[in-house]
Amino acid sequence: MDVLGIQYRRRVFDPFVIIWAFLSQVLDPDKTCHNAVSRIISWLAAENAELPSQDTSAYCQARKRLPEKLFALLFSSVADSLEKKVTALQLWCGRHIKVIDGSTASMPDTPENQLAYPQPSSQKAGCGFPIAKISVLFSLVTGAAVALAIDTLNVHDLKLARRLYESLDPGDVLVGDRAYCSYVDFIFIQNHQADAVFRKHLSTRQL
Repeated sequence: MDVLGIQYRRRVFDPFVIIWAFLSQVLDPDKTCHNAVSRIISWLAAENAELPSQDTSAYCQARKRLPEKLFALLFSSVADSLEKKVTALQLWCGRHIKVIDGSTASMPDTPENQLAYPQPSSQKAGCGFPIAKISVLFSLVTGAAVALAIDTLNVHDLKLARRLYESLDPGDVLVGDRAYCSYVDFIFIQNHQADAVFRKHLSTRQL
């Protein structure tokens, strides 16, 4: 918190509690805010602490106040911490394997989200949700995401992938599906002193 200059008071819903509750909310099959608040209350009851109201508004407001930069910092910190624990026995021929893949994520239909991540043009206005395209680079050993790129749905997977190549270390082996099979990208990856293994795309001719 000190790194980002975040100031907060010692309350039930301080940033540490909110981050813990938010992560558990994402991982739990029941992703409701009510379930997240109930988990906080159960923890406080076990600690014989003062119990907050079961109303979810305070939790939602506290979660909304968390800056995006905080999650970006935690993202990098977790990946680096796990990577430092990797031993030589866990590597493939002494080399780190990185995996690249993409997905999409929908979000609430607000004017701000529609402006940043427009819904597909094939959908009528008011009948869809803003959608972002995500490309992620993660470690095969730790399973942790090393880097990610986010953009609008109409951006090609390769354009997102090229933003992630800078996160490759010398000696890495990058694995991906046929969406990334491009001779140009093999050169980009080799320029980072890394290698790649992709499924052959149907449009790629054999040299």
